[in-house]
Amino acid sequence: MERFLELDGSIGEGGGQVLRVALAISAIIERPLHVYNIRKKRSNPGLRNQHLTAVRAVQLACGGEVRNAHVGSTEIFFSPGRITVDSLLLDTGTAGSTSLVLQSLIPVLCFAKARTQFRIRGGTNNPNAPTFEYFQQIFFHFLQTIGVECGLRLLRRGFYPRGGGEVEGYIIPVKKISAFSLTERPQLTKVSIHAYTSRLPAHVAKRMAESCKQRLQAEDITVIETREEVLTESMHNCAIDPGAGIFVAGEFDTIRIGVDKLGEKGVPAEKVGQEAAESFLKEYRSGAPVDTHLGDMLVIYAALAEGVSTYRVSTLTMHTLTSIEVCKALLEIKASADGELGGPATITIHGAGILNKNIS
Repeated sequence: MERFLELDGSIGEGGGQVLRVALAISAIIERPLHVYNIRKKRSNPGLRNQHLTAVRAVQLACGGEVRNAHVGSTEIFFSPGRITVDSLLLDTGTAGSTSLVLQSLIPVLCFAKARTQFRIRGGTNNPNAPTFEYFQQIFFHFLQTIGVECGLRLLRRGFYPRGGGEVEGYIIPVKKISAFSLTERPQLTKVSIHAYTSRLPAHVAKRMAESCKQRLQAEDITVIETREEVLTESMHNCAIDPGAGIFVAGEFDTIRIGVDKLGEKGVPAEKVGQEAAESFLKEYRSGAPVDTHLGDMLVIYAALAEGVSTYRVSTLTMHTLTSIEVCKALLEIKASADGELGGPATITIHGAGILNKNIS
C-alpha cells in the first residue's frame, strides 16, 4: 500500500484553504493523503459543511475513498482513484460557498479524462469568499488565458443564511498546464460595474451603482459601463433570502482585476458602492496585473505547471503564502514571494510539470 502524504492542517493560516489545495493535489498526482489539525487555528476547529462538500466533490471526481469526514473532524484520510467523472451534482446543504467548493474541484477536473459538467447548490454571494461574479469574470477568465476551455453560469442567486443558490459549468481537461507570466499591466480599457439585488427595492441597486461610478469618475476613470440587476420573488433566479452586492471589474487588454462588496443590513447603498470603488482604486493604483484575491488562486496552477511561472500581485496575503507552503510540501517544488505581507509582491514558482495521465 502506498504511503500517505502527511500534511499538518495548521500550516500557514491553518484554514479550510489548506484542505482544499491539498485534496486537489492528492487527486491529481494520485497519492493518498492524511491531513491532521484541520482548521486548528479557527474558533470552531474541524470540518464544516462546505468543507465536507469540497471533500465530497473531489472524492466523486476521482472515485476516491475518504475516512473520518464528518462535521467537527480535525483529520481525514483520502485515497484517490482515477479522474474519469463526466458530470457532478453537489449540494452544500447550507449557504456554504459554491466558489470555495469549486476551488478544490476545478484543478482536479483540469486533469480529468474528458469534459466534465457540474452543478453546485449553496451560497453564490457569500462574505469571506469569492462571489459568483468574481469567479466567473476574473478566475475563469484566467483559466481561459492559460488554455483551459471552461464556462460558468448562474442559475439562481443564494445569500446567507439559507443559500439555495445554484451554479453550473464545465471544464475541458488539458494534457498539461503551461507556465505563465503576469508581471506587467497594460492600459485600462474598461471598468464594468454590476450592482445586484434580490427581494429588495429597485432603487438599492441603482444607488450602489451610481455612488460607485461617481467615486471612480472623481479619479478620472471615465471608461465605465454599469449594469443593475433587480431580482423579485416572482423570478426563477431570485434568491430565497434578501441580499445585495456590487462587483467592479477592470479590463486591461487580456488582463482583468476585480473586487466585490456585499450589502449589509443597516448600511446605506451609497456606502456599499463607495467602498467597492475604494477597493477597486486600491487595486488599480497598485499597478499589479493580479489582484489580491486572484493571487492565492493562481498558486496551485503555477505549482502544477511545466516551467517557471512569475506573477506580480497587488497584495501579498496569508492565503497566498499558505497555498505556497502546501504546494511546496506536497509537490516538492521551489517557490518564493518577493515582498512584504500586506504589500505588493512578485511570486515565482517552479512548477512540478504534472502531466494528465488520463489523456493519451
